[in-house]
Amino acid sequence: MKKAMVNVPFDEEKLAAARLYMEQKGLSFEDEMIRAAEALYSKYVPANVREFIDLRAGQPKAPAKKKPPRPSSAVGVRPGADGDLD
Repeated sequence: MKKAMVNVPFDEEKLAAARLYMEQKGLSFEDEMIRAAEALYSKYVPANVREFIDLRAGQPKAPAKKKPPRPSSAVGVRPGADGDLD
């Protein structure tokens, strides 16, 4: 997929400090910005549009995230001697 450059104004001193401290932790400011852009894309672009873009780019479909199971209903469960449902 063709890449585009994004220019964002940011204070030079803050950028230099962020790069300095990130480098000490083995991180890249640019890599973190790419992750942030991907997160924004995932948050705001509807899933069906992301899937379409992936298909056009020849990328395989990402597996859907599974929702955590909901607890079963306590309806019909008789309370114990102490009044608890356990």
